[in-house]
Amino acid sequence: MFGYCPLASGSKGNCVYVGTSKTKILVDAGLSAKLTQERLASFGVDIAEIDALVISHEHTDHIVGIRTLTQKWNMPVLANTETAKGIVEQLGFCPKFKIFSTGETFTFGDITLHPFTVQHDTLDPVMFTLRLDGIKIGICTDLGFATTLVQHQLQECDYLYLESNHEPEMVHASARPPFLKQRILGRSGHLSNGDCGGLLCRVAHPGLKHVHLAHLSAECNSHEKAMSVVTSSLKSEGICLNLDIAPQQCLGKIIRF
Repeated sequence: MFGYCPLASGSKGNCVYVGTSKTKILVDAGLSAKLTQERLASFGVDIAEIDALVISHEHTDHIVGIRTLTQKWNMPVLANTETAKGIVEQLGFCPKFKIFSTGETFTFGDITLHPFTVQHDTLDPVMFTLRLDGIKIGICTDLGFATTLVQHQLQECDYLYLESNHEPEMVHASARPPFLKQRILGRSGHLSNGDCGGLLCRVAHPGLKHVHLAHLSAECNSHEKAMSVVTSSLKSEGICLNLDIAPQQCLGKIIRF
């Protein structure tokens, strides 16, 4: 399939398909191999067609599928050096790596990727912009704060997959321990609904065709709350965007080019 689709988004697993007629990749591999295979098949992609796994950071919800996917289908893992070290430490084995450098654009097949730094509590976390056939996709989750670098990288995207993780009041009211609340709300944690809306206001432009709100917390957010807060932020600036949610338990909206 020429397009992209979130296979799953949230703390129980993250994975996004991006593909052209020549090159097909998964950005992160946070689902079991079985579930990854099933969700790809649901929109007509054979898992054997996947050419590589591109990994943003070494948290379990982004890497749990790597062992089986690489061993059974011989997929290389594209990651920076520190994330590769983290993967080996977390999973206890070493897949076939192709190493990229944070901040340096590289090409895999006919997809051009740019890994840029985000603030998150891992070794060298990155997120990505991808260019394919003149289309720019921004994939940006797992960040506690949207820096000027993040804002710059997400300019002029045709499509965005952007974190809208939590509502701060719901985090404070939750039964989570104080250290975890502090982590989520901190500058190396996760982006709130309000911060997502603010970032969208700064990067929105007439060519932005669709936005997936991603990595929603199951306990400290809801689909309705995320949509309401982000839409309100946009309306306050007179901006109207095509939004929907990238869910955890099923495919997100399939974008075909």
